[in-house]
Amino acid sequence: QVQLVESGGGLVQAGGSLRLSCAASGVTRDVYAIGWFRQAPGKEREGLACISTSDGRTYYADSVKGRFTISRDNAKNTVYYLEMNNLKPDDTAVYHCATPCGSENLDAWGQGTLVTVSS
Repeated sequence: QVQLVESGGGLVQAGGSLRLSCAASGVTRDVYAIGWFRQAPGKEREGLACISTSDGRTYYADSVKGRFTISRDNAKNTVYYLEMNNLKPDDTAVYHCATPCGSENLDAWGQGTLVTVSS
């Protein structure tokens, strides 16, 4: 089984940037995709981005396309990132990495890291 641990959240002003990290451990050989989703208070989970572990292809939700970038550390191929730019107050949420991608039917996800964007 794979374990996922997120880090990098915090408080940032609107228009600012943050980079979230996701460290995977355990049985990672069967992980074919890593994604990020978020959940804000009173809102449903929202799948944001996804990366294929085999070929590096990426996918983004329309709400974050052009602002967020998902990537993998090529030196440490069990560490994944979510670079977030031009943050907006609506981006305030707890951000989780997960496998596979999306926000449902997940095999594993981390405890999350809180991102707060002030106006």
